[in-house]
Amino acid sequence: MKVMVIGSGGREHVISWALAKSSKVKEVICVPGNGGTGVEEKCRNIVPSLCEYLKDVKEEDSYCEIAKHEGCDLVVVGPEDPLALGVSDTLWKNNIPVVGPKKEAANLEASKDFAKEFMVQYGVACAESKTFTDALEAKDYIKEKGAPIVVKADGLAAGKGVVVAATIEDAIKAVDDFMVSKNLGNAGTKIVIEEYLQGTEISILSAVSVSPDTIQNGTACILPFVPARDHKRLLDGAKGPNTGGMGAIAPLDDVNKKQLDEFQKNILEPTLKGLIDRKMDYRGFIFFGIMLTSKGPKLLEYNVRLGDPETQAVLPLMDFDFSDLCKSIIDGTLNTFEPKWKKGYVCAPVVVSGGYPLKYKRGVPISLPKDTKNEVKIFIAGASVDRRGQYNGLITSGGRVLAVSAFGSSAKKAREAAYDVVSQVSFDGAFYRKDIGLPGAAESGQL
Repeated sequence: MKVMVIGSGGREHVISWALAKSSKVKEVICVPGNGGTGVEEKCRNIVPSLCEYLKDVKEEDSYCEIAKHEGCDLVVVGPEDPLALGVSDTLWKNNIPVVGPKKEAANLEASKDFAKEFMVQYGVACAESKTFTDALEAKDYIKEKGAPIVVKADGLAAGKGVVVAATIEDAIKAVDDFMVSKNLGNAGTKIVIEEYLQGTEISILSAVSVSPDTIQNGTACILPFVPARDHKRLLDGAKGPNTGGMGAIAPLDDVNKKQLDEFQKNILEPTLKGLIDRKMDYRGFIFFGIMLTSKGPKLLEYNVRLGDPETQAVLPLMDFDFSDLCKSIIDGTLNTFEPKWKKGYVCAPVVVSGGYPLKYKRGVPISLPKDTKNEVKIFIAGASVDRRGQYNGLITSGGRVLAVSAFGSSAKKAREAAYDVVSQVSFDGAFYRKDIGLPGAAESGQL
């Protein structure tokens, strides 16, 4: 089987690596991929802008043409943007199976308003909220409710569309930034304001198989993975600015069966009911961002793909063939798939560029350890091969440069193995948190 993976981040490196491990996968085509997928066994990067056969092809059709040209049997979509633009719809129309929801279902992430309306209609446990298209009305609502309070841009904003405001003044400034100054473009034309939830945040990545066939025969399902935790703040002790994620750990010792049962009953099952009721075509992955509150788990958000960097902690725990999982999503047999997980933990600290999440340098040469133990894997995100030949190896190309995922029989051993390798990663300005996976590192309150 030949598989195409769409995306260029750390998540896509993990997906490509997991697929390449399968004896059933002959080759993984990474579009466009990154410096890690470019050297991963059985993987090959294709950059659309460099393909001669795509010069007369519309950008939105390029993925389909590459899949046809390469003879791919399956496509896995990593990031949310192509899904929101309808890449899955286009691929399916051309009889190319794809792991990734169609455009309508992708609105669960692409529109905060759509997602909240969906949650409320189907009784998904979540924060109280209200949607606004008028800035003055939004500000009056904030003054009425008080702070802390959460302001969310409706559209996709690359992780920059959520402000947890400690004061009324901060919340009003967020409204002005989104709606008046339009700092996020059209993504902030409509906003959602919701109550602040106090608790500890976790992530549950899941596989989804909802299609006309599975709805008709009663086999539609959502299959949750082991819970994980993303550490979003830049600095140790959950301090500093919010980021795309400074590291993750899985599974979690502070999540109990009662909480998981409540998640299943009050979040997962109502979500599945809504997908079926609306006859959405959702064959892919879903990410539940959850706050564990004193009143039980509450859903913060849906992401219509695997999380990053949670994927770097969860997928290395797989004790099953990832390509089989993808096939079961497409074939409608996910309801009978039995995932087996390694007995242990994975800790995955992220190494970022100096200055991240604000301004940072690109093109900085990276030095990596030559050899790592079998239980440790470096997943590249914001790094590319130096095409100019000035340096022999990888150079930085983004804010989050790489993650070191290490397996251990205990959380402590996983952390020690991860940080042993992290300490050997070197480039000018390299920075990382030193407390990923520690009990005190978990953020409390909503991010």
